[in-house]
Amino acid sequence: METGEEFGPWLSRQLKLAGKTQAELAEELGLTRAAVSAWITGRSTPRPTVMTDIAKALGTDIGTVHTRTTDTQAGLPLCWHHRRGYPDGGRDLGNAAAFAFDADVQVLARETCQNSLDERRDNGRPVRVRYTLHELTGAALEDFRKAILWEEELLAHYSAVSETAGGQKVGRVVDAGVRDMYERDRLVLLRVDDYNASGLNGDDYEDGKFAAVVRRQLESLKSGRSAGGSYGLGKATLWATSALGLVLINSTLSEPHEGRKERRLIGRLELPWREVRGQAFAGPAWFGRPDPDSPGAEVARSWWADEEMVARLHLTRENDEPGTSFLIVGAHDVASLDEKASDVDDEPMDAAEEGSEDTRDIRRMHRRLVKALGRDFWAAMTGGGGRPPRLEVYVSAMRNGDEVVVPEVQVDPSVEQPSRTRALRAYYEGATVDRLTEAGQVAAQSVPLKLPLPGGARGTLGTHEAVLLVTDALTDADQKKDGPRNRVHSLRGNRMTVRRAGVPNLPLGTNPFQAVLLVGEAVGESAPFAQDAEEFLRAAEPPEHDRWGQTEELTLRWSPSAYRRINALTFEVNKAVRDLVVRQPKRGGREGGEALRKALTVKKRPKAKVPTGPVVPELTDLQAEIGDDGEWRIDAEVSIPRGGDEIVPMVPVAEVDVRSGGRPRLKWAELVALEGCEVDGEVLRFTPGVRRAKFRGATDVTSHPVRTMFTRLVVELRAGKGE
Repeated sequence: METGEEFGPWLSRQLKLAGKTQAELAEELGLTRAAVSAWITGRSTPRPTVMTDIAKALGTDIGTVHTRTTDTQAGLPLCWHHRRGYPDGGRDLGNAAAFAFDADVQVLARETCQNSLDERRDNGRPVRVRYTLHELTGAALEDFRKAILWEEELLAHYSAVSETAGGQKVGRVVDAGVRDMYERDRLVLLRVDDYNASGLNGDDYEDGKFAAVVRRQLESLKSGRSAGGSYGLGKATLWATSALGLVLINSTLSEPHEGRKERRLIGRLELPWREVRGQAFAGPAWFGRPDPDSPGAEVARSWWADEEMVARLHLTRENDEPGTSFLIVGAHDVASLDEKASDVDDEPMDAAEEGSEDTRDIRRMHRRLVKALGRDFWAAMTGGGGRPPRLEVYVSAMRNGDEVVVPEVQVDPSVEQPSRTRALRAYYEGATVDRLTEAGQVAAQSVPLKLPLPGGARGTLGTHEAVLLVTDALTDADQKKDGPRNRVHSLRGNRMTVRRAGVPNLPLGTNPFQAVLLVGEAVGESAPFAQDAEEFLRAAEPPEHDRWGQTEELTLRWSPSAYRRINALTFEVNKAVRDLVVRQPKRGGREGGEALRKALTVKKRPKAKVPTGPVVPELTDLQAEIGDDGEWRIDAEVSIPRGGDEIVPMVPVAEVDVRSGGRPRLKWAELVALEGCEVDGEVLRFTPGVRRAKFRGATDVTSHPVRTMFTRLVVELRAGKGE
């Protein structure tokens, strides 16, 4: 019979759980205390007949004593341990990490699926992630509340929070969640299961994945440069999505702990400061077995649950493959109310959804999960050319354990992102071309990312060749699924879309297209400087992991100007896209020229006298947009009058428009000459004899006094030093 934990440590813990001493056990067995001590220390093991007596003394069966894959049911019961209030009177009115994200199932999908990808086992198989929405009502709801000790231990704490809910955001959310459960007799559970992942390995308290997720804040133990997470904030989305602040966890470990792997359970509750029966409580609480090693057993630790308890908590896993199940209790999706303004697809809502303001509608949540997973992780789900996908995702919705509300669907990248999926598969299969000449082709072109030296040193570490893929958006149906046309999805080694951005200054008549930028290990793990690019770009991602730009880590590890290398990459990408999608006119052709001449009326001005002396250029055209990092990005055209040989150098000045007073001046992060001029610092020097010049610029976000979206931009050309 297969055994789990060593007999000595197992027996020692059972005695603590049962509240017995070695001497008391020895007396019950009719043996000496020295004999029991020898078992505890591993110097000897009891005879089979004595094993039966030990089982009786511990109130369990002989099989449990032999296998030692679970604790006995005798002794300390399951309970909630609430952290005591701080002795100095300090109060935490919520977990600050949870405020980094909205109560949005699409944000939850992005963060949890990214974490599962990062924990994928290196065995060549994909990590499988399953999202299950489960609505409980009636008797099923009541049984679940009994399992989590709602009436005995939790209700008093929720009531205390509700009484003071008016003065704090977290309290109002919790109060609304409790009222919805009682008034509508329902509770929505959202379970996230991953398989072929590492599981929450490690001790309850020491360094390890378990303690990082369950016990600590802002700790990330991700390994590998291609990991998506780095801030330790993503796990907070689990509690942010729960209106009750409650998450239960069941983990199957890839490495044994206490001799076991399956059904390691723990619960964590996040509530604001509260006072219950005259006792102040700081915020978090844990659901588990009292730890007999702590004074007064005032700490709850994880426990090895039986199958019956796991089923009552709706945490049963489908097999013994390593991974973790997170059960979000009281899931809600506040952001779904704004989906008409933010969603990029036009799929019609069900009749029941139309006009509904129910943030707990499991049909709507199901649809939004599928959409978000396909949008953000299509590349991780795509395989080809001998490369298996890294990820499989499934989503379902049910009610009371057996009623299917929405059948389980596997998220299909070729359905959710058809054009980009086709492009990535073509790259994997070596079926790309240099230029688009026929419908359905995928063009590939290398674009350079010049990596800076770390530590603020001047110079370049090396040039990483990223890969740009461009393909036509073939049909209206494809364009509808792909989302906004003419955009570039950028991703690195973990295959999650990090950045989505449009391409500016496309010529009129450009066919709709979609593009993919592969950087770092997404190009290939053996690509030159791939790992360095991974490390650099990972440091350039904010906690949301939705763009690359200036971050504190990038500044500390490289330099305050390191983000300009990313701006330069963006410039090269946009340039390459325009080169690939612009139609090449037929030699000697004047296609469309006559029609344009007939449609346009050009008024001729009388010839002006040619001035003499220095010529002062004028800014005649300006195109501006807000970039992904919140900067102003401009394309400007300068007209140079006829005159003498000397053209006055000019300084472009960017300012924020204000109603009164002086305009705040913005710094340039980038100035690039495009035609008829060159950039010397921040001075434009014009080529003698030219009549027109063009330049491009991007402002430095750190010089913006307010968020860009709330401002208007003024750009002027000034002579001298630009004053």
